[in-house]
Amino acid sequence: MKRNQSGFTLIEIAIVLVIIGLLLGGVLKGQELINSAKVKNLATDFKNVPVFIYGYQDKFRALPGDDAGAISHVAATTNGNSSGLIDGKWNATSGETFDFWQHVRLAGLAPGPTNTAAADYAPLNAVGGKIGVTNSNAADSPITLPAPGLRGSYVVCSDSIPGKFAKQLDVTLDDGNTTTGSLQVTAQGTASGGTAVAMASIIDDTTYLVCMGF
Repeated sequence: MKRNQSGFTLIEIAIVLVIIGLLLGGVLKGQELINSAKVKNLATDFKNVPVFIYGYQDKFRALPGDDAGAISHVAATTNGNSSGLIDGKWNATSGETFDFWQHVRLAGLAPGPTNTAAADYAPLNAVGGKIGVTNSNAADSPITLPAPGLRGSYVVCSDSIPGKFAKQLDVTLDDGNTTTGSLQVTAQGTASGGTAVAMASIIDDTTYLVCMGF
């Protein structure tokens, strides 16, 4: 008994290819939306820190971290020295830049643990990198600045950001040039004295430190 076997018709193959194309398009679009959401979250981190600082100043007439009355104001562990600066490197593990987060959290301005010994005390960004703040006082540069030429009273730093996101952040928040302006990009983990990386030299899948002065 003879059995007839037939292959796929051109129409069936075309339908399969269309379905595959739609699935791939959906995956790529979904990834694009996820990346876009991450960049928005990263940008929000830079915008939130000034709100924390100005909110604390409005309440207590002092800078968080630097507040000499933080123990009485918010029941903090340590007072600052009231120098008018948030002293220390952005990623310090003690001192005013470290205590900054406890002060703003105890003041009800920011979420997160207030116990400085907690494993999750240091705030993290949307890609798992550490966030920190320091001052950009000329007398302290380049002692505390992770990249030269950052302008503003204070500098917010966000670490471990993929190059493709770092470039988008500069275009969104600054001048599209990662070596000038208020936002600059430097090597991941740089504590101070680093060199800003040009936009053309940034590799999409390499992670960097992004800092912004305000």
